[in-house]
Amino acid sequence: MKASGLLDQLLKSGQDLLQKQQNSVTPPGAPKGSSSGSLGDMLSGAVGPLGSLLGGAGGGGKGALATGALGMLLGSRRGRRMGGKAVTYGGLAALGMLAYKAYGNWQAQQAQQGGAGVNQPNPVQTEPKTVDRLPPEQVEEHSRGILKALVAAAKADGHVDEQERKMIEAELAQLTDDPALQHWLEAELNKPLDPVDVAAAATTPEMASEMYIASVLMVDEEQFMERAYLDELARQLKLDAGLKAELESQVRGVSA
Repeated sequence: MKASGLLDQLLKSGQDLLQKQQNSVTPPGAPKGSSSGSLGDMLSGAVGPLGSLLGGAGGGGKGALATGALGMLLGSRRGRRMGGKAVTYGGLAALGMLAYKAYGNWQAQQAQQGGAGVNQPNPVQTEPKTVDRLPPEQVEEHSRGILKALVAAAKADGHVDEQERKMIEAELAQLTDDPALQHWLEAELNKPLDPVDVAAAATTPEMASEMYIASVLMVDEEQFMERAYLDELARQLKLDAGLKAELESQVRGVSA
């Protein structure tokens, strides 16, 4: 399994964790396990190169393993709302769609204002090249960056100790038979938390947006350490304040 397939499984598995939470916190009058604005619903329409690339990444066994791996990455978030909000993660294509919408909205705002922000010099509205609109080789590059951001964000509250890292490594190793990817994941899990290192993986503004969305999905914004990490990551990614706000808004829009 490539990085894109692994990331897709991890993102989709968030729905399973969410459903378990919703079974105990479903609002009065709402059907059990229901959610609105599910990223999974968005994913069902994935087409093109990304849809083909992820077409063989499924499988109940792999999905169950991914749920376990994500649960371990979430760690202390078990027993409380994920990321301070019950988020339906969906798959990789759905995350790309969120970034596409947010980036497009921000571009339109910049065009109306007659210019771009300090860190985003190009005010011309062009088609955002998000992960759901890229050829397979670029999907892999974006997936690595998003996966890097996801693993880093899981460490933002400082809960992942050495024993937990080893357990997470073992879970993730079962999801891919690619030794190079396994080695890379092990290295990422064992790195100290460094938003500068995470941001360095972003080669395009769209990729930076995707990495930031993945980070917002993972952290609890109400916790000081995690909010501080998000803010510093956004600074290192050179996200314009308006784009940062739009990305966070898109995440909240699919939050229960």
